[in-house]
Amino acid sequence: MGSAEIDHDRVICSASSQELPRYGIKIGLKNYGACYATGLLVARRLLKSLGLDETYEGVEEVTGACKVFDSTGEEVPEGSRENGKKFYVEGVEEGERKPFRAYLDIGIRTASRGHRVFAAMKGASDGGMDIPHNARRFPGYDPDAKTFDADELKDRIMGAHITAYMEEMEEDDEENYQKFFKGYLDNDLDGGDIEGMYEAAHTAIREDPEPKKGYTFEGDSDEPTAFVFQKTGKEIKKTAKKTYEQRRADADAKKKALQEAD
Repeated sequence: MGSAEIDHDRVICSASSQELPRYGIKIGLKNYGACYATGLLVARRLLKSLGLDETYEGVEEVTGACKVFDSTGEEVPEGSRENGKKFYVEGVEEGERKPFRAYLDIGIRTASRGHRVFAAMKGASDGGMDIPHNARRFPGYDPDAKTFDADELKDRIMGAHITAYMEEMEEDDEENYQKFFKGYLDNDLDGGDIEGMYEAAHTAIREDPEPKKGYTFEGDSDEPTAFVFQKTGKEIKKTAKKTYEQRRADADAKKKALQEAD
């Protein structure tokens, strides 16, 4: 979460999918559901730091719906025109602090339907942030019929596609099932556990979004075990820059060695 200032950009708040293991998501840290959870994490963390976490709780149970509200907190019906300011988070009341508004910047990423960057945005929106958006880039939107199926988006967020693939492969190809889903199986997760894993993670994020010192994949270990730099022997060694006198002495030494060799 960044803010553009005159002389530099300022990072207001940040979160990484590498933090998700302490909330129970220990595998699949770059899929659609993990991106949603990361967006939820950064939203709850930011709002708590600003004292807005209780005012704007967002969507506590994933529905996949995209709702818009007016300045009085009333929901704006889909397709209707609203001349006043619109908000994309529930809980707006006159005379109260307004929600934290942010705008999605996807950089060089392609704005294709189903892209994970929009999952992170949806997570932040459901987390209580006011982010202008619509459903056109979410799974479940039909561009031909111009309709949106919120249940399809919910299923994608809760990992229903992973569950379906796991169950299908377990039935048809046990060998590849053990190989492709080894990470899930090592964490005692099968197809029926995916949705519960995400539900528990969303609850844990809302209970404690505060950042911790270091990340870990080892339960409640005091020592961070992720992002520990380990030498591989392929590192580029950067030596200290030599002074002019040192470079001159090296050149003279090489000349002398060549002259003696002749």
